[in-house]
Amino acid sequence: MPKGGHSEEVEKEVGQAEGKLFTHRSAFSRASVIQAFLGSAPQLTLQLYICVLQQEITAARSVFMALSLLSIVYGALRCNILAIKIKYDDYDVSVKPAAYLCIFLWRSFEIAVRVIVLVLFSSVLQIWILPVVLVNFLAFFFHPWILFWQSKCTLPENIEKALSKVGTTIVLCLLTFLYAGINMFCWSAVQLKLNDSDLIDKSQNWYRLALYYILRFLENAFLLLMWYMYKTDVYMYVCAPLLVLQLLIGYSIAVLFMLIFYQFCHPCKKLFSSNISEGLLLCFKFFCYACKPLASSTSVEKADLKSPENIDDEAQASYKANESLNGNAHQSVSSNA
Repeated sequence: MPKGGHSEEVEKEVGQAEGKLFTHRSAFSRASVIQAFLGSAPQLTLQLYICVLQQEITAARSVFMALSLLSIVYGALRCNILAIKIKYDDYDVSVKPAAYLCIFLWRSFEIAVRVIVLVLFSSVLQIWILPVVLVNFLAFFFHPWILFWQSKCTLPENIEKALSKVGTTIVLCLLTFLYAGINMFCWSAVQLKLNDSDLIDKSQNWYRLALYYILRFLENAFLLLMWYMYKTDVYMYVCAPLLVLQLLIGYSIAVLFMLIFYQFCHPCKKLFSSNISEGLLLCFKFFCYACKPLASSTSVEKADLKSPENIDDEAQASYKANESLNGNAHQSVSSNA
């Protein structure tokens, strides 16, 4: 360090340079996510839709679709890593290669199956794909705002000092627009919380995650069922039941890799208040508890079927049977005598 009282100024310059570098790296991560989901995802869907209608896949188009899929998976992976670093900012987070591999496989199966399901459905029911997309998009767009209005808080003021309330609202709308676009194709690891200064929900909400994947699995199954019922001659040489089964299994494999990541490969899994195995055990107990009243109700219904009148009839029938047996016995004794 130079002498003569210049050390403090140099330290300030180094600190500002580090802050700018961190800001640029964070902005690059966000830009890669934006490019992936607002650029590559529509391109992949459109190219696959054209291939289905033309019933052929050229080499150039297959390469382009593979690159688009890798771009989307890369954006989702960066979104996962960004969420981990934001939520656990106070800790030294180091992501291992096994975690990267689990995230890559999880996002690859999830996004690929989702795109194929949307393309298959849109190829047979072109009119109904627009309501499906709008319902999905608007639900995820307004969800953070509904939570914000329920909290009755004011807009955060630390987004940009030069922005007014209108500018802050526009920025937050663009952010929720990106959030809804991500959730159209896969689970957004970064959950918005508009009443927080960081705009990020740092809590680990397992119920929201489970609800998302249950509803998404049911939605994919419903869209595939509609495609199977209204499929055209374009799919004449396609084994439709096998394709539906493969897609549902592929989405289940994505959920499996997600569970493996959160259970074994998450860099901050020791900080979880509850893990995946406990959640699965709780769900299993809940289903068992829900099935018990059904079993008890069936046993009660069977018991109610045996009313007192039925019991009296059974008693009278058994009494008559005994009387007839006794009469037969007396007759046999008299004949022997």
